Amino acid sequence: MNTENESNENPDDGEFSALNADITEPRLWQKNGWEAKVIKNENDDGWAVAMTRIGDSEASLVGPWTMGRDKKNPKPLDQYAFSTLVKTANEVLARHEQAARARLHKQISFVDDEETRIRADLDIAPDDEDPHAILALSNDQTREPIRKGRVEASFKLTAANVSKWMKSGGE
Repeated sequence: MNTENESNENPDDGEFSALNADITEPRLWQKNGWEAKVIKNENDDGWAVAMTRIGDSEASLVGPWTMGRDKKNPKPLDQYAFSTLVKTANEVLARHEQAARARLHKQISFVDDEETRIRADLDIAPDDEDPHAILALSNDQTREPIRKGRVEASFKLTAANVSKWMKSGGE
């Protein structure tokens, strides 16, 4: 049985205990994989809060923080504020991931010369040493694959370019 001074964690695993230790101080909360830190705003006399996912090198979200009643010091963090900040930071990360996926995946549909509705998906490989993309064509109604092949990472996804690629044998 544990007393208040004992711990379930392995004493040799300092990193594990540091990541799992909840901190709930007025200007620093560390819980559920996130850290909220109230910091002095460099641009004015106010305060800001930085939300950082534990293990990340930089904050996911930095925003203004409310002054306390004395109009000099920041309002202390609390559970409600921390929960709201975690939710907002997660939404920011989700939007960044969605934007990154949108940059790497493009899609168009068009009707070819034979009146078939074609769907073209272009997936760019973010590779500095071998930049390329994969162009996959399918029947837009049946989803049946038509052709798939490698193209330049700079391939412009237009109906004209895809039709030209199809006519050239996909090379």
